[in-house]
Amino acid sequence: MKRILNKLFDHQSLDKSEARDILIRISKSEFNDAQIAAFISVYLMRNISLEELSGFREALLELCVKVKVDGTDAIDLCGTGGDGKNTFNISTLSSFVVAGAGYKVTKHGNYGVSSVCGSSNVLEYLGYQFTNDGDQLNRQLDASNICFLHAPLFHPALKSVGRIRRELGVKTFFNMLGPLVNPVQPKQQLVGVFNLQLARLYSYLHQDLDKSYCIVHSIDGYDEVSLTGGVRLINSKEELLVNPIYFGKQPLIPSQIFGGDSIDSAAKIFTEVLSGEGTDAQNAVIEANSALAIQCYNPSRSIEDCILEAKESLHSKKAKFALEQLIAHSN
Repeated sequence: MKRILNKLFDHQSLDKSEARDILIRISKSEFNDAQIAAFISVYLMRNISLEELSGFREALLELCVKVKVDGTDAIDLCGTGGDGKNTFNISTLSSFVVAGAGYKVTKHGNYGVSSVCGSSNVLEYLGYQFTNDGDQLNRQLDASNICFLHAPLFHPALKSVGRIRRELGVKTFFNMLGPLVNPVQPKQQLVGVFNLQLARLYSYLHQDLDKSYCIVHSIDGYDEVSLTGGVRLINSKEELLVNPIYFGKQPLIPSQIFGGDSIDSAAKIFTEVLSGEGTDAQNAVIEANSALAIQCYNPSRSIEDCILEAKESLHSKKAKFALEQLIAHSN
């Protein structure tokens, strides 16, 4: 580790092999907390390179718990987090809307680190029981069109850094890795990132992956379509800079998509939206993000048609039924 730290402190980058190897060694608890914290802190002060990100991703996929889930032809809706915006659980809610619309979703998620309530926090609060049993996950997918992959159960390599991440309490390069290391590696992906530089990195990396994808970055810093301003969309065919009107929506202000100040309040928003009691602003954001995910499945479909499909799933309460079925089949 000393050699690696000196190299990084000298403003050099790791190549893909070095990045892969050091993360594997961290997973084997070869280093103390101070060394790991120093390593993580480097990437709080400078941007991660494509080679480093690719090497870290390769290491975590190599080390992850393998599971046979019939979810390859599925989609993951996942943001990096770390945008500091404390929105309600937009990507998780959108996952249920997409599932309610009839598409398979293999959602990868975790507890919040730099936010009040992550996807794992809210689903656990609502009664979902995490598992890495393939048969049970397949039953959930069959019953509800969605299963949930709680990252700590699939990435034991991260156990050695989990406490350090929590104590730091800020975004780290592990936020960047989360959307890249879904154990099922579904063929479709909607991924939100917290800055434009990372959007570019994800774009370069996804070009070599066999996926239909859309990378999302709102230019005012959100890792999702926030409808608070312009949003950059990057997929395999084009890059667009669009505004809320593109989705048929009016611009919002940040307070309209605030996520609450506790897990309890976040879960209340979550259930209200699925029960048809969400605000117009909350519904609009969910419909926009869900529509982009549906479009990943159907690239030739217009965004207007995908919005209509998302609306039908949300307002007919098919999305709510998907949540109820998922929880029922987790117990």
